[in-house]
Amino acid sequence: MVLTLTEKGEMHMSQWESLQMDVKIHGILDVESRTPDHHFGRPFLTPYQIAIAFRERYPEEFRQIGKPVGGRGTGQHDSLAQYIALELSRRIRADQLTNVEGRFLHRRYLRTLQYEDVGDLIESSLMRDFDLSMFRRLD
Repeated sequence: MVLTLTEKGEMHMSQWESLQMDVKIHGILDVESRTPDHHFGRPFLTPYQIAIAFRERYPEEFRQIGKPVGGRGTGQHDSLAQYIALELSRRIRADQLTNVEGRFLHRRYLRTLQYEDVGDLIESSLMRDFDLSMFRRLD
């Protein structure tokens, strides 16, 4: 658990901690390959897929975070998908999250990735500039 000091010197738990995001994301990453017991193991999910699933499963927590799912054309540079990717990456690097692994999907030859979100299409916003992160459970 990470506690920080507020301006008044009070101990404060981060929003990630207070919403138990590690547990919720772990549950979202609990997906199986279409082929049971495939030697590749569990499939990876992009931060967009995780963010869409989070919004669907945890609408109150989604509202509390106050960020859009993300994607091209949202008009915001701080999306839920970015927040999730950044926090997962930080926690994996700090060995605070040992049952999740992250990798990159190389952007070469990719034009776009689109996701369906309640009938709307979300398009990855940084496909031409950055490799896309993706995550999966290790167990």
